[in-house]
Amino acid sequence: MNKYQLFINGKFVETKEKQNILNPSTGKVIADTGIASLSEVDLAITSARKAFDEGEWPKLSLEERKGFLIKIKQGILDCAAELASIESANSGKPIKETTFMDIPSSAKAFEDIANKFESYLHDENINVSEAAKANLRREPAGVVVLIVPWNYPLLIASWKLAQALAAGNTVVIKPSSLTPLSLLILARIIKEAGLPEGVVNIINGSGSVIGEALCSDKRVDMVSFTGSNEVGRQILNYSSKNIKKLTMELGGKSASLVFSDMDIDTAVNASLCSIFLNQGQMCTAMSRIFVEEGIFDKFTKDFVAKAMRIKLGLADDYETQMGPLISDAQRKRVIAFLEKAKAEGAKLLCGGKIPKAQDLINGYFFEPTVVVNVNTHSHIFKEEVFGPVVIINEFSSTEEAVRLANDSDFGLASCIWTKDLSLAEDLAKRINAGTIWINTYGMFYNELPYGGFKQSGFGKELGREGFLEYTRLKNIVIDQTPDAKPLVNYWYGF
Repeated sequence: MNKYQLFINGKFVETKEKQNILNPSTGKVIADTGIASLSEVDLAITSARKAFDEGEWPKLSLEERKGFLIKIKQGILDCAAELASIESANSGKPIKETTFMDIPSSAKAFEDIANKFESYLHDENINVSEAAKANLRREPAGVVVLIVPWNYPLLIASWKLAQALAAGNTVVIKPSSLTPLSLLILARIIKEAGLPEGVVNIINGSGSVIGEALCSDKRVDMVSFTGSNEVGRQILNYSSKNIKKLTMELGGKSASLVFSDMDIDTAVNASLCSIFLNQGQMCTAMSRIFVEEGIFDKFTKDFVAKAMRIKLGLADDYETQMGPLISDAQRKRVIAFLEKAKAEGAKLLCGGKIPKAQDLINGYFFEPTVVVNVNTHSHIFKEEVFGPVVIINEFSSTEEAVRLANDSDFGLASCIWTKDLSLAEDLAKRINAGTIWINTYGMFYNELPYGGFKQSGFGKELGREGFLEYTRLKNIVIDQTPDAKPLVNYWYGF
């Protein structure tokens, strides 16, 4: 069994307390990792603080920082097979997804920001008047805590880390205690890349134990969090004890609108991906699909037939199309949502059960599930399930479609499927979500910002806007009064 240590101040650290890591496909232990105590949290923050205040990292030229980012990118690619395997075993993602999506996309996050961030950092000089000019300057935020979820452990960590490092920050990363393994391998890559001690610290531990210490510490300048609304509210509370900058990407209850002029096969196939990829454990999952009444029956029939053919299997099998949920607790949560939905009048067209296949019996598998007749006031319509469960309802007008899409406390993403691009672009302006995909799903580009509205959080990841989240803007005002005698010099007349 593999053993993993924490990474603090450039060293791998042994801890007194250990944690077994389970494979969601089998329920078996695959590794043990160290768990950070409060003393290790303090050491990590101390190391990051010293590296920022006294170390060389913030003082390096942009070209030197770029070089380190490229080394990390190459390290990820060199370890791609190992990372894909461990990410699959630890999270339950099908190996096909980790091999062709998660790991190469993680490497590309470092490469793209390395090649872009210099263009984002231009100072701006403003001649305010004859009496004054100003220099607006972007500086690193300081010590940044990055808190990463279990659904995309390495990829989301790479988004955050690449931008934070490019901006000149030092960081403490806390992965989910369910899925720390790929980040602890990333620690090895970072060490081999030669980053100065204390610039990156990676600690594993339960948020309920170390979360407050990480987020309330006055030595931390910023917290970037991706995860649930419940935990997000806790972090807001913790951070209020010593005010700091926050960015939060929280939950979603995203809506997909399918219009009758759309090719049904295309809409069905893409919609399957939009909800069942990663077992529905995506903040951007299109868990509410609204179909125009003229094609509702045909769309739903085809969707159900194809959903029932999705191949469930062990995550390490390249033929697997859908793996297990992350844990038994998550599966029980999904089941509870469905039981409540049925009690509220919803009808299951397929799925809703734990599969009985012998090779799946020990894992946390759950069938792809389609629900109809869902009242807009029901819990399953309003709340994030975070599993392979989709609602399909119909609409009869564009006004109704927009109303249904916006009938949510969340505002993360939405899809629009129609050949009428003029209609689609008009609807995109009216839908209250941070990302709108037209005739596609899940297209994330490192050059474009990503983030939501309302209860889906605030701040951006990726793109120029995401990069600038990891900086602070300083205003330097220079007096230009002739003879260096500004008005304030005469105020009291001495």
